[in-house]
Amino acid sequence: MPDTKALTIGDLAGRTGLSVSAIRFYEEKGLVEPFRSSGGQRRFLRSDIRRLSFVLIAQQLGLSIGEIQRQLANLPHGRTPTQADWTRISKAMRGVIEARIAELERTRDRLDGCIGCGCLSLKKCALYNPEDRVGLKGPGPQLVLGD
Repeated sequence: MPDTKALTIGDLAGRTGLSVSAIRFYEEKGLVEPFRSSGGQRRFLRSDIRRLSFVLIAQQLGLSIGEIQRQLANLPHGRTPTQADWTRISKAMRGVIEARIAELERTRDRLDGCIGCGCLSLKKCALYNPEDRVGLKGPGPQLVLGD
């Protein structure tokens, strides 16, 4: 790709609102893949603006870097993704987002019940968790994150 169409890391930072160090972090994670100019400087495709915008939106939705990596791996490299490319990603993300919504709803509903009883202790609560049965399922917030 000719350098006249490529963006420097500073240009990309200016267009995305990200710091240069954040862009380098995302590069390290494989979310963007710059090429090197003849002088050895990083150069980014204009489509990397959209890739990084997607990263920011996905993080706001609560997706992890790993989940974002998996989604971006499905996009083409070296060209701007088409509407069909983004639609495919959107459909793939739908399940992840719906699972996250279900997890948040479970958390909300169970917190209301536990906090409402006043004891605030799943270990002692005779109504919600008699004899600490939930503790037998394993460590952590089993009622929220467990099956």
